[in-house]
Amino acid sequence: MSFQQGLSGLNAASKNLDVIGNNVANTNTVGFKQSQAQFADMFANSLSGGGGTQAGIGVKLGGIAQQFSQGSITVSNNPFDIAISGAGFYRLSDQGTISYSRNGQFHPDKDGYIVNSSGLRLTGYMANSTGQINTGTPTDLRLSTADLPPVTTTRVNALVNLDSRGTPLSAAGFDLTDPATYHSSTSLSVYDSLGNSTPLSTYFVKTAANSWDVFAANDGTVLNGGLSIGTLNFLSNGSLDPLSSSSFSVTAPVTTGANPLAFDIDFANTTQFGSSFGINALSQDGYASGQLTGFSIGEDGVVSGSYSNGKFLSMGQVALANFANPQGLQAVGNNTWKESAASGAALVAAPATGGLGVLQAGAIEDSNVELTSELVNMITAQRVYQANAQTIKTQDQILQTVVNLK
Repeated sequence: MSFQQGLSGLNAASKNLDVIGNNVANTNTVGFKQSQAQFADMFANSLSGGGGTQAGIGVKLGGIAQQFSQGSITVSNNPFDIAISGAGFYRLSDQGTISYSRNGQFHPDKDGYIVNSSGLRLTGYMANSTGQINTGTPTDLRLSTADLPPVTTTRVNALVNLDSRGTPLSAAGFDLTDPATYHSSTSLSVYDSLGNSTPLSTYFVKTAANSWDVFAANDGTVLNGGLSIGTLNFLSNGSLDPLSSSSFSVTAPVTTGANPLAFDIDFANTTQFGSSFGINALSQDGYASGQLTGFSIGEDGVVSGSYSNGKFLSMGQVALANFANPQGLQAVGNNTWKESAASGAALVAAPATGGLGVLQAGAIEDSNVELTSELVNMITAQRVYQANAQTIKTQDQILQTVVNLK
């Protein structure tokens, strides 16, 4: 006769209540993953072999396994809050010591690093000055608040339709101040190396059937010594003649102290149909400097800065990590885990690649604890504890009966 079974049952029920209590306590902890107590029965060794005659000597705690199921995602008011939808962990650095977390509550510190409430830095891949991301070794993500430097115009793209019904004119008679000497025109701003804008106007003169001369002007002055910058030739179906050029080089003087503008104007896909002149697309690749106005984080983890000139620049990309056995991770508190021999090495990559989840900015992942289920589990564990206590009480009564025998 033994108290072993009842005592082991009490201990197991107590451990189960500890796990349940911890789950309940962390119901509102962002990124928390609930745990489950797992038990195993115990048998005493027997030299003669027990076979089907062994009653067992109780139960033991086999392990506490965290359940890495997806938590609900809740929208927040912080643009630096990030929720993972799918597999993966944030990779955090404490002066080079790496840990992992599902808690995506971040903010920039005074030095521009993206950190959590414990000061751990979010890691990822940094971008160069042109926004190209280097997906080599992850490093601490740091945001730059510097102005976006200006970019000189190097190319203008114009997609227009020229009216084939126009009467040919003499290119030699072109005068930008006299609309009767040209058929149509366009205008846009281009930028020098200091980010100063200057107007560029293009004029189209039909000189013969299916042939148009193009003139360019800057601030009322016709460029290239007053000569056309090139000729657009069309086929009978209205499309550009592939044997002639549709891209022309232009040099425009500037008065700001910057270098003269030198760029190409490309009229690719321009047409000549029997309809009114129309501008279908008109763009150029330069822009003025801009001041940082905000940040955004995409589903792929790319952190972009938005600027007052309407431009966006990639500053870096959040990296995620996954493991062959996430349950083998070592919990170290503060919603973080560390890699262990049981978890396997971290597999680090960009979000939405290699089976990793996608990110949602301005949102957090709630705890995956189901409070109702935990309360039911708590009642069950309490009953199990009471039942094991009753087993000990019964054993005590039997033992007392034996002691009272005379």
